[in-house]
Amino acid sequence: MPLKPLDLFRSLPNPRHNFYICHRCLFSLRAPTVVSHQPRRTNHTQNFQTPSTTSEPDPIPLRKQLKAEARLAKESPKDDSRARRSRKKPTPEQLSRWHLTVGIEIHAELNTTCKLFSSAPTTSPFNPSDSGGDGPNTRTAPFDLALPGAQPVFQEGALVPAVRAAVALGCEVKRKSSWDRKHYFWWDQPNGYQITQYYEPFATSGTLTLHPHDLPLSSKHHSHNKSPHPIKINIKQIQLEQDTAKTILQPPSSYLLDFNRAGHPLIEIITQPEIHDAKTASAVVKKVQSMLQAVGANVVGMEMGGLRADVNVSIRRRDEPGTGGGEGGSIGDRERGGASFEYSDHKNLGQRTEIKNLSSFKSIEDAIIAERDRQILVLEDGGQIVGETRGFTPASAGEDQGTTRRLRGKEGSVDYRYMPDPDLSPVLIQSDLITQLTTTLPPLPDHSIALLLDSGVAPADAKTLATLDSGLRMRFFLDVVDLCTSHVKRDSEPEVYDKIWKTVGNWVLQEFPAHLSGSGMPFPYDNDLQTETGTEEVEAQSTEAKAPPLSATTLASLLLPLLRKEISHTAARRVLSLLPHPSTSTSTTSTPPATPVALSFEETRTRLDALIDTYNLRIRKPTSPTSSTSRIDNTKPPTGKKEAASETEKAQAAEEEEEKEEEEQPYTTLAQLIITENPHTAKKAREE
Repeated sequence: MPLKPLDLFRSLPNPRHNFYICHRCLFSLRAPTVVSHQPRRTNHTQNFQTPSTTSEPDPIPLRKQLKAEARLAKESPKDDSRARRSRKKPTPEQLSRWHLTVGIEIHAELNTTCKLFSSAPTTSPFNPSDSGGDGPNTRTAPFDLALPGAQPVFQEGALVPAVRAAVALGCEVKRKSSWDRKHYFWWDQPNGYQITQYYEPFATSGTLTLHPHDLPLSSKHHSHNKSPHPIKINIKQIQLEQDTAKTILQPPSSYLLDFNRAGHPLIEIITQPEIHDAKTASAVVKKVQSMLQAVGANVVGMEMGGLRADVNVSIRRRDEPGTGGGEGGSIGDRERGGASFEYSDHKNLGQRTEIKNLSSFKSIEDAIIAERDRQILVLEDGGQIVGETRGFTPASAGEDQGTTRRLRGKEGSVDYRYMPDPDLSPVLIQSDLITQLTTTLPPLPDHSIALLLDSGVAPADAKTLATLDSGLRMRFFLDVVDLCTSHVKRDSEPEVYDKIWKTVGNWVLQEFPAHLSGSGMPFPYDNDLQTETGTEEVEAQSTEAKAPPLSATTLASLLLPLLRKEISHTAARRVLSLLPHPSTSTSTTSTPPATPVALSFEETRTRLDALIDTYNLRIRKPTSPTSSTSRIDNTKPPTGKKEAASETEKAQAAEEEEEKEEEEQPYTTLAQLIITENPHTAKKAREE
């Protein structure tokens, strides 16, 4: 019976005996016991083996093998191609071979005073109950913290801004919608699931229209869309859902959670994959934000964290639809570089990757370009695109393009384990509510921009007016225009009437904000009812002139003599600097504030005329041979008719040249202007 090498070694009677043993057997006597990753049956009858020229590798322990596999799986997505390591960019020829497709998911916070499923107040800066001094985790309810036994209670107030947003985007509002649980485990979701509307959303089948003024000049859609027909992006659905908690990083590796944001009502707007340019995708998000703010559904924009976007990016070959670099598909698809995917009603798409939590319009554009270039380089090198969720890192100093990084594998509906929420009943929306919200919907930006363009306002100014300050600037502009047009007859003064829209737009966008920003005043949107306080300083300068406060009526009264060339632009700016602002006026006495008084247009105009005449700012019309059109001063008027006529022509020519210079440089130094032309206010201008 053959013996084991160890038994054979021990059976030697004398080490001096001439007995031979192979080197492998001697090595096995010295080598430590190695545990294999697979259980191996012990063989007690091993035969002697002759020396072999090839040696078998030592088995790897199971623990080391698992660690190595995990390390490779973690590092391979970050370095999935040689092109990524070298940070190369695809060539123009490579870019021309691939077709980009983008779909967007927009998450917008609703303008509500309480959360979606609890009575805890929201943390919006526009919330009247938000004092702004509370610390983290102070605006929470038991359900927001997932305390045992806490039940969700739907707050009906969140439904009004949501329906307004759906109507503004042209969606079909469903009479019945239900709630579903989206399961995933993350530290900012204490319940272990998110309540959303997956199977039955409250709005579907919407349309977003992009006009030429909505698109940047460098956009492909803008360059190819030379016809007046707009571009339509279909919206798949809009659903209500709750927001997650806020994660705060404490370097180097600590994270803090603030649950003030947990449970805040959101709407998720999901577009169809019909966008094929990065700039167009950014324009879509910007257009949605302006529409939501116009109807009052969202008041905290993307710049303040009230709106976020997730983009789904995929590419496919232009000549071979269906080659998207994904796994699966037929053998021919895999040989060409990918398989065909379908999303909603769109077929022949490539494998998509999702880029999460983009918080600016520039980052949306840069993230799409970076992910498009990465996918093109991977497919050009013969690789495959894996469906996954990625994050975006903006370009740092010395880099011309940001990068995307892998976060986790892409989950599907099966991974999220959607199920109906058993604690919430369906939401039933009456048709009367939908009708009322539709009829009382504020004007949308498209309607306002079309009105401005038809009236001769420049496209850039029209877009700014329609979208600035959530539509309040547009409302202020229209109030001033209505007052001016109601006091100017088009038949008798056609030149003045045709200049109203352009002049008012220039003052509302440039002159008025420049004056307010220099003095630290807010825009006087709601100054129709003003008090009689705040004019002590002007009354001290002149008892005859009593300046009205800043308002739309005051601006219209100031622009009418400017349009009729009774005063110059310099004089109009001077009068504007003399007007008090009610928010900055302070009273040194202890008397109670005066009752608001509605100043009529005629009274406001009378006060401005008195102020203009007091400071000698008017250009008088030539009514007699001895009259002059120059500013009223202490100089002697001309004695003869010819001299008067020549002086009048010179004054008119000088005034026209001054107006041209002011139009070219509308932001001349206002402080220097006050010092040189008004010595009474020189001290005040120096202090400012």
